[in-house]
Order: sequence, then C-alpha cells, then structure tokens
Amino acid sequence: MAAQQRQFVKYTFFKVLPAWRGQSPDEREAGKREFAGAVEEYASRMMVRTYSTVGTRGDCDLMLWTVSDTLEEIQALVSRLFGTAMGPYLEIPYSYLAMTRRSTYVDKHTHAGQEAGRLRVRPVGAKYLFVYPFVKSRAWYALPQAERQAMMDAHIGTGHRYPSVRINTGYSFGLDDQEFTLAFETDSPSDFVDLVMELRETRASEYTLRDTPIFTCVSMSPGEALDTLASAAE
Repeated sequence: MAAQQRQFVKYTFFKVLPAWRGQSPDEREAGKREFAGAVEEYASRMMVRTYSTVGTRGDCDLMLWTVSDTLEEIQALVSRLFGTAMGPYLEIPYSYLAMTRRSTYVDKHTHAGQEAGRLRVRPVGAKYLFVYPFVKSRAWYALPQAERQAMMDAHIGTGHRYPSVRINTGYSFGLDDQEFTLAFETDSPSDFVDLVMELRETRASEYTLRDTPIFTCVSMSPGEALDTLASAAE
C-alpha cells in the first residue's frame, strides 16, 4: 500500500474593516457574492470550511479552515479573496499554518471518522470549532520519552471522557511561530469547557508555555458567515 501523503492545514482569520459597512447595501451584497463564489470555487479543489467569529471575538470576523495537499493551493485561495471587491477591506490579524503527521503519543488512538495516523483530515461537521496555537516548554522535550508518554496517556485518558469533542492536531514546527495548532470540533461548547478545565489538572499541562489566543468559531456556509458581518434589520 502506498504511503499516504501528509496535508497542509491552515486557519486564516479575517477582519473586515469598518469602512466596508459604509458601502451601499447593493455594493456589500455584490462583494459578498464574489467572496463566497471564490470560496466555493476552491472548495472543489481542496477542503474549505467557513466559520463566523462575529460576536465571539472582537479582533476578527471570519475564519477559513483549509486543508490541501499543496501549500500553493492555499496561497492561491487567499490571493483570490484579496482580489475580490471585498479585498481592500480585509485584514488577516491571525494566521496559523501546520501539517498533519503521525502522532508520537497517540498512534493507536482514533475518533470516529478519523483514520489511524491522522495524516488526512476528516472533519465530523460539528457546529463549533475551537482553535488555538500551542507551545510546549523546552523542559518538556528534555524529559525521557517514557515519562512524557505516561503523562500523555493520562492527558489522553481525560479526553476519552468527552467523546463529543474531536481533536485535530496540526504540527507547525518550522512552519510557523507555534509548535502545534489545535482545533476541537464539537456540538457541545459546555463539554469543551469541562474538558479544558480537567486538562488543566493533568501533569502534562505543567509544561504548557502558551495556548492562546483561543478562537470560538461557528460553522456556517460562506454566504451565512458573510451575512453575520452586517445583517439587515428585520
């Protein structure tokens, strides 16, 4: 059997400048249609998921979760979006690039819909996605592998108690400022809150150097996500 190809994973957060809301309703609708059309066009070539962060963050409005076998396809999509009528009003305050790879600690562990090794991203289609960059302290890497494995086994065991929460781990070593980019899919934000609280009590968490900012993203179609930017009065 041929070895599976690893994938590039990108989380791109967009901020729409206030001046965009000063356009006429017709201009805004035309811009949204062009933006959504570009997203849908590229969704036929690679995985593209659209999320709104309106009302959950004050520094970004939209997030695109993109997964591709090539980095160039991800670049092409962002370039295309900047070329739309909305392009002059878009900023990217946050951007996280990673790749898939086989896990050092959880190679035997899979969730439903997720194949062993996690080389291919298979979203479960949950309503919410929680995304954050993650960095371990250098002291973690100085520990013996067996000690790290024991701590991670306890960490993973905590996650098993929350089957409604599905983790997607991206490896960013050498690609971006963080070491990992984590994305948790769930239909139950309360389960995710409880999971994170429990994880704080595990010994492995002592070696967390950074795990912020954290983004609460709501899954929507491209059109729906764009509509949250400026809804008409009902």
